[in-house]
Amino acid sequence: MTHLLEFYGVECPSCTKMHDLVVQLEREEGVKVESLEVWHNKENEKRLIALDKDFCGGVPFFYNEKNKKWICGEVEYKELKAWALAK
Repeated sequence: MTHLLEFYGVECPSCTKMHDLVVQLEREEGVKVESLEVWHNKENEKRLIALDKDFCGGVPFFYNEKNKKWICGEVEYKELKAWALAK
């Protein structure tokens, strides 16, 4: 199981844009990010709420379970990469 989580909504334009960066990250760095849709999946939504703790309050939301670092919304590729590779 991966420790990198991506929470998104299917109809969310920002989520689509960020997911393209996730695909690039996985390909270039050999990491795996677990993608969890929250607008139509109540279990994933519960997981998001439990991890979000009012940091963001929406999607896209990224959470690194190893170091507890998170990202809210759209960011540049270099920030997403730093988040994923941080120890």
